[in-house]
Amino acid sequence: MGGNAGAADPDEPRKSRKMYASHEDIGYDFEDDPKDKKTLKPDPNIDGGWAWMVVLSSFFVHILIMGSQMALGVLNVEWLEEFHQSRGLTAWVSSLSMGITLIVGPFIGLFINTCGCRQTAIIGGLVNSLGWVLSAYAANVHYLFITFGVTAGFGSGMAYLPAVVMVGRYFQKRRALAQGLSTTGTGFGTFLMTVLLKYLCAEYGWRNAMFIQGAVSLNLCVCGALMRPLSPGKEGKDPGETDPQVLPAHSPESVKSSAQLGRAEEKEGSPGHEEALDDLAAQACQEKAGHRKNMCAFRALKTVSQLTMRVRKGFQDWYSGYFGAASLFTNRMFVAFVFWALFAYSSFVIPFIHLPEIVDLYNLSEQNDVFPLTSIIAIVHIFGKVILGAVADLPCISVWNVFLMANFTLVLSIFILPLMHTYAGLAVICALIGFSSGYFSLMPVVTEDLVGIEHLANAYGIIICANGVSALLGPPFAGWIYDMTQKYDFSFYICGLLYLVGLLFLLIQPCVQIIEQSRKKSVGGTHV
Repeated sequence: MGGNAGAADPDEPRKSRKMYASHEDIGYDFEDDPKDKKTLKPDPNIDGGWAWMVVLSSFFVHILIMGSQMALGVLNVEWLEEFHQSRGLTAWVSSLSMGITLIVGPFIGLFINTCGCRQTAIIGGLVNSLGWVLSAYAANVHYLFITFGVTAGFGSGMAYLPAVVMVGRYFQKRRALAQGLSTTGTGFGTFLMTVLLKYLCAEYGWRNAMFIQGAVSLNLCVCGALMRPLSPGKEGKDPGETDPQVLPAHSPESVKSSAQLGRAEEKEGSPGHEEALDDLAAQACQEKAGHRKNMCAFRALKTVSQLTMRVRKGFQDWYSGYFGAASLFTNRMFVAFVFWALFAYSSFVIPFIHLPEIVDLYNLSEQNDVFPLTSIIAIVHIFGKVILGAVADLPCISVWNVFLMANFTLVLSIFILPLMHTYAGLAVICALIGFSSGYFSLMPVVTEDLVGIEHLANAYGIIICANGVSALLGPPFAGWIYDMTQKYDFSFYICGLLYLVGLLFLLIQPCVQIIEQSRKKSVGGTHV
């Protein structure tokens, strides 16, 4: 990661180190070097123990969310038959769901900062499940826009971002490998959810299938419950923790003890005071009940006050992260990364859109039916995430360099694919696309190296938001190019060029820094 650290301004992560941190999720301090910046108050769960449960939780989140998104083609066919709408209008349901899942990333940062990753993921699971269930009663496609596209999509976003952030917080040495393992859930989920939805639709109909899938989505709440926050450091304290110093002096226990003392004193007196003793006991009971009501009111008021302060603090940190003096957008390298994200995702989905047509164009349907080219991409994509993650974690390897090499390989593959006219040639290129696109597992790691772990939720929310915009606009843009040219080749070439432009944004800042460093060395040499 040393190369990546060199790409970004080394002082930028330090400018606003305390800008963004969930009250319950941060349990350590940070150093400056990306490889060593988490040398900290040791937590036994860092890089081991419960950290692997967090990876497992994130893995199932990817299966339930991203896997379901990739399998929506099964339901899309059912919606076409049910509502008799155009393919373009019906396709917007699944596109809107995926787009909302990613685009809401910046806003989910507010929930994470206020409630923490665990509560955010649990609420997201409930909202996502509600969206699936409400969609089972859809009367038209426009109803699905609200229930499935917006509601289920927003719930997916609330569960997805915490799953990525928590893996980053639990790992230091094997961050890339951990992210790679967790994100392989997308590939496994694509196969599992496709089979599940096909079976449910065949057996029970698409409405009951969505209802059952809503129940399955409740497992997101279980995954969220597994996202146990790291123990806070000495400087931090859970905002929900009670301060014993603020308890009132006269508690119900003190009233009880004083009443017992009064009774003892009365017993030592003359027996003629029994009536006075009864009055004193009744008065003590009334005082005890009054104090109990006051304590309940006090605790309720204190809880509301703490929640209000927590929400205000979370909003202030979230707002400063985007618009304040310590804004993430003051980091030029991060801004370049956002521009890259705007172009990257659309280029990745282009092969999935046009491969079926290319297979028909070159009369390769028979071979493709035996082993679909899209399946080659999906399978190799799983291995690519794990292998690239393991390589990036090697001490002598820079995550940044692995990330750039994978991107350039993907761009090259996109340019070459239209030139392949045989099944074997297309299969090789699809395998390269699947493997190189495994860099998606490195995106949280690269983001963390650019902005620091404290800002990961905020920054990664922006990155996936840019991906969401790309996912929404990419397929229609590719279709528009085909309509204009009546050739699939131009879709690949133009999207590849846009991807290359995004990569150039990533290279501008490192090149500028290299030039400045060479100038400083030359100036220092002349002075000597």
